[in-house]
Amino acid sequence: MTPIQFHTQRIKTKASELGFDFCGVSKAEFLEDEAPRLESWLNRNMHGQMSYMANHFDKRLDPRLLVEGAKSVVTVLLNYYPEKTLPEGEGEYKLSKYAYGMDYHFVIKDKLKDLMAFIHEEIGEVNGRVFVDSAPVMDKAWAKRSGAGWVGKHTNVISREMGSFFFIGELILDLELEPDGPIKDYCGTCTRCLDACPTNAISEPYVVDGSKCISYFTIELKEAIPDEVKGQFQNWIFGCDICQDVCPWNRFSRPHRTPELNPHPSLTTFTKSDWEEISEEIFREVFRRSAVKRTKLEGLKRNILFIKE
Repeated sequence: MTPIQFHTQRIKTKASELGFDFCGVSKAEFLEDEAPRLESWLNRNMHGQMSYMANHFDKRLDPRLLVEGAKSVVTVLLNYYPEKTLPEGEGEYKLSKYAYGMDYHFVIKDKLKDLMAFIHEEIGEVNGRVFVDSAPVMDKAWAKRSGAGWVGKHTNVISREMGSFFFIGELILDLELEPDGPIKDYCGTCTRCLDACPTNAISEPYVVDGSKCISYFTIELKEAIPDEVKGQFQNWIFGCDICQDVCPWNRFSRPHRTPELNPHPSLTTFTKSDWEEISEEIFREVFRRSAVKRTKLEGLKRNILFIKE
């Protein structure tokens, strides 16, 4: 075994010990295939009011502009599929599964910092950075290149082993590691995600118009939700899982093993009236370290009112 292979194996073993469900490696280089796709997507204004998506175009496509001398991108996946889907009652308000527990930024960042510390202790002077959705990194592209899965027609990464309910994080390192390489696309002729999207956000296979997505309307959009999508939200008040829920590959989803991602006990008993009457105090308590804080109580109430009216 060469030193490069040895270092790669040790990092993957440690990632598994830290609770990650996958760890793969790709070479840090310019994302040539993604560049024209990203440019076209931005030119068609599919990012809506997510202006940050248009920032740092060059850095988004080249990790060597984020970490000097970068040689490898280490991609990790963390399953977040819950033991029980909330809520269980018919007609109740719905949260995207990723928002049930603690904000994933905290959970993954802590684990990746531990992985980085391990690299420094066991391998030596390695320059690198931790990334969890917090910088211009095209995580799906790197996940695909590392063999984590393929990018499905709904543009989420799909793993043959665990479906698509997982978070993605990266380490960009100036350490040479053995790259894994991508796997093939197994979507075939299936169009369930396109057919199921109530707002037609999946405008064509492998293209999502972000400005039409329920997740965009309920999280990213800061102003009033347009009337033309009224009646199309199917009771989603924060995020949306429709395109993933209908994907046949998610029959392989299994409950996660990360206690921090379990919902706050109060959340498991929330009813429609609890949501409609939620106070600032309860919001702060239940969603203290949750991704739901991003929309603030005001945004959550706007979403509930939009569905209720």
